[in-house]
Amino acid sequence: MTIRSCLVAVGVLLATQPSAAHHSFAPFDLARNITLKGTIKEVQFTNPHVWLQLLTPDGKGGQTEWSIEAGAPGMLLRTGWKRNSVKPGDSVTVVTHPAKSGAPTGSLVSVATSDGRTLGPGGGAPAPPKN
Repeated sequence: MTIRSCLVAVGVLLATQPSAAHHSFAPFDLARNITLKGTIKEVQFTNPHVWLQLLTPDGKGGQTEWSIEAGAPGMLLRTGWKRNSVKPGDSVTVVTHPAKSGAPTGSLVSVATSDGRTLGPGGGAPAPPKN
């Protein structure tokens, strides 16, 4: 193998790494929104995506923990989020695209805080509410 062939092979491998590391939103039903009211358990404000852990009443006296995926931290910061926009103990209303599997996970559409702020998923401005 020539040096040129090796360099081309290395270039191809490096160029494909970011796309291989990123996942799609295929597990989520992007045509459907559900609304969840609950309490923030944890916020993971880290790359590659921010995750909100949300505790919601399960209707049986217990709670269900939902994992809600948002955009990358940088995207969220550019659309008005701060690291402490939502924090453990906050009561929130979350609109999410639910998992197709029925698992308690989703892709964030918006989160409304108890003080009236509405924050989007981080990919741009949140979609206007459907009437």
